[in-house]
This record gives sequence, structure tokens and C-alpha cells, in this order.
Amino acid sequence: MAELHIIKLCVGIQNIDHLRTVQTAKLAEARHGKGRLWHRTRHGPRRKDELLAGGSLYWVIGGIIKARQKLTGFDQYVDADGIRQCLLLLDPVIVGTAAWPHRAFQGWRYLTTKDAPPDLAEGDESGDIPDEMARELRELGLL
Repeated sequence: MAELHIIKLCVGIQNIDHLRTVQTAKLAEARHGKGRLWHRTRHGPRRKDELLAGGSLYWVIGGIIKARQKLTGFDQYVDADGIRQCLLLLDPVIVGTAAWPHRAFQGWRYLTTKDAPPDLAEGDESGDIPDEMARELRELGLL
């Protein structure tokens, strides 16, 4: 796995299943255009080469890191007001991670592999346990 990743708040999403549903609809709609899954952000990363060496976008859902998606590239977008933005191109596969609490922040941040939660095993749904329970289990050292 890469040494550098991005972490971002997943605003308006309740859980991993909701994220999958929203992204599946977004990808189906995009197939009529370029057929790419992306997330738009105001500022693009400067360390793109490091991120493209296997880096992922880690999603914070409800104050807890719960999932990640591999970064596949970057593109630019200019909105109706002429403001340039960055598109983070994503692999459609959403990988569940161990539930790690994370405070809120604006924008995105770099995340190193040593500070990132491990992936869950295939079929393990423990990453989508209720937020409060995950916090308590983490504080007890059980997650």
C-alpha cells in the first residue's frame, strides 16, 4: 500500500451502504458522460505522484473513519462562476476500514499509512457499527 493518502469528511452520508448507493447512482449518471467516479474539492493536492502510487481517499462518516477508495487520478473542473476545482478520481470499490474516530475539519488532509486504519476482512461489517458504540469500543481498546 502507498505511504500517502487523503482523508475527507463524507458530508450528508449516514453509513457505508448509503455511500455505496449515492456513488452507484452518481456513476450510472456519469456513464452518459465520461463514466468516471469523482469527488470535487476546491484545492487539489500538490503531492499527486505520491498519492497515485496506490493512495486512497479515506472517508470520515459521522465522525469516524469507516471506508476508503483508491485514488485513480486527478482532473480539473471549472464551475459556472469560473472557479477552478479539482476532481479526485476514485475507484468504484469501497473498502471498509476499522472504525477510527476522527474530529471534524474543513477540506481534506494528507494521511500517512501509519496513521490510517486497517482494512476490514472481506464480509466484515464491523466498520459500520453505530457511531457511539464504535467510539466506546475504541476508548476501551476493543477496536
